[in-house]
Amino acid sequence: MYQGEKIINWDPKAQTALSDIEVIHKDVEGAFYHVNYASADGSIVLEVATTRPETFFGDTAVAVNPADERYNKYIGKTVILPIINKEIPIIGDEHADMEKGTGVVKITPAHDPNDFLVGQRHDLPMPNVMNADGTMNELCGVEFAGLDRFEARKKVVAEFEKMGILVKVEPIHHEVGHSERTGVIVEPRLSKQWFVKMSGLAKNAIAHQRKEDGTDDAVTFYPPRFGDAYLQWMENVHDWVISRQLWWGHQIPAWYRGTEVYVGEEAPEGEGWKQEEDVLDTWFSSALWPFSTMGWPDENAEDFKRYYPTSTLVTGYDIIPFWVARMIFQGIEFTGESPFKRALIHGLIRDEQGRKMSKSLGNGIDPMDVVEKYGADALRWFLSNGSAPGQDVRFSYDKMDAAWNFINKIWNVSRYILMNAGEMSAEKVSSALKRVADKTAGNVTDRWILTRLNDTIERVTEQMDKFEFGVAGHILYNFIWNEFANWYLELTKEVMFGEDEAEKDVTRAVLLHVLDNVLRLLHPIMPFFTEEIFEKMPNTTGSIVVAEYPFVHPEFDDVKATDGVALLIELITAVRNIRAEVNTPLSKKKCQCLLNQNTLIFFRGGCTVHHTFCQSIRTDNC
Repeated sequence: MYQGEKIINWDPKAQTALSDIEVIHKDVEGAFYHVNYASADGSIVLEVATTRPETFFGDTAVAVNPADERYNKYIGKTVILPIINKEIPIIGDEHADMEKGTGVVKITPAHDPNDFLVGQRHDLPMPNVMNADGTMNELCGVEFAGLDRFEARKKVVAEFEKMGILVKVEPIHHEVGHSERTGVIVEPRLSKQWFVKMSGLAKNAIAHQRKEDGTDDAVTFYPPRFGDAYLQWMENVHDWVISRQLWWGHQIPAWYRGTEVYVGEEAPEGEGWKQEEDVLDTWFSSALWPFSTMGWPDENAEDFKRYYPTSTLVTGYDIIPFWVARMIFQGIEFTGESPFKRALIHGLIRDEQGRKMSKSLGNGIDPMDVVEKYGADALRWFLSNGSAPGQDVRFSYDKMDAAWNFINKIWNVSRYILMNAGEMSAEKVSSALKRVADKTAGNVTDRWILTRLNDTIERVTEQMDKFEFGVAGHILYNFIWNEFANWYLELTKEVMFGEDEAEKDVTRAVLLHVLDNVLRLLHPIMPFFTEEIFEKMPNTTGSIVVAEYPFVHPEFDDVKATDGVALLIELITAVRNIRAEVNTPLSKKKCQCLLNQNTLIFFRGGCTVHHTFCQSIRTDNC
């Protein structure tokens, strides 16, 4: 950390310094103001073009390119600064582009980063002509002092026109930096601030990420393209201005006494020391979070040894340079390790038209209002199921309605299962499932749904491990809504409404087992709703939070059952489609069975399946 005087981004409204990444560049309407600067005797007239004529009060030179034959003969001579009649030199510097504009550049070292570098090369004065609030100061003269910078611009241009030196005003569209904090146009300003020297930190972080430092501790980004974005930012980083002129935050650990400056962890001994009033950039403090909350700098602290580095950081792509990069290079600097093993990067929540939510557009959505109406689980389902890693999400109340309907569907399915569960202990469920696996109990549909559950667990787990929550959600949705609720539950009703208690217990066991696993798969996305149902299950104990994550039971896999029920579903669906095409309602009876006995024998427990199928097409001769 060092203190230096440089051009920084200044927010005149918040009256604080900003880092480069806290500046948002927006395309705005502006103009090039072409003005003649002339020598005292009028023998030299140089046309300069500027987008900020109000800064001319701070001009300390006019630059031309030494190779420019139009102007290089004037190098070393002087021109008079208009209005304030100040003599300034004509200098030769390659910053003046012969192909751009007029080829003549006014140099305002205290108000432009490029001009600042020119000023350093030519040892030019660097007067600051603005106050902290963006008004012009006393160096501009009594006529302009106190005016807002944009009001001063109008008055300066009017004065140039009155003096006959305004050549033309050329309208343009150009990018102008705005403060991320307040939205006002940022003012480049020469200021003494505290900086972090980034060259060494960036070099170490890049080597660490590319595994060039001999470690295998690189952060894995999901999606991988954001790892490239992180490296690109680190490779082009500038020294970081970390002092902020705000009343909140960590006070910078620097003390002053006269011309003495002391920086350290503790206040210096002796009288008369005063601590720096500026505070650290919020992101500097935030970057310390992964280890500072774990007992660091005591590396033997229990939490630090157990939890650092953390496993996975989940954050938006917009703060990769703000927070992610800074956590990584500070973690490496202070602990020698990356602060987390993985960084999952998600997108932003936008409105239905794809616009970023903002106060100015009035399109913001308060998540607490959404939770109040739909519940936290419905919102979580929408956010996880409606997105892909790194992609933005469009908020929609229609999608929230769909999430609510899905939860309502599971709730009704759960009520049906629990109302008919009887006295099914965990041991009783396990015993019944073993007999289904051995094919000594149950029917083809029981073995089909258990096979489909195995496939769902395997696929959902695979997608969760890859952070593809949207894909995992679609797999879960299709299994729960279509296969489990719409088909299996309907196919079990003949047993559940029958007289055979032994058959009922087998079906109850399968229903409870599938519901149990469905709740565990859903729990990371829907923690509250799944906990509520899990606690009511007769075959579970404790909280779902600590319950074992589902795993595949190979003994339940049955390819023949899967193919058989798939054929049954296909046939039923075909018949329903045919009836719909010929406009035959289900209430109208048809004395014809579309399945012969040879087909039905394929299904174990054929009577139940046959009867269910015939009921679906309303035949009488089953």
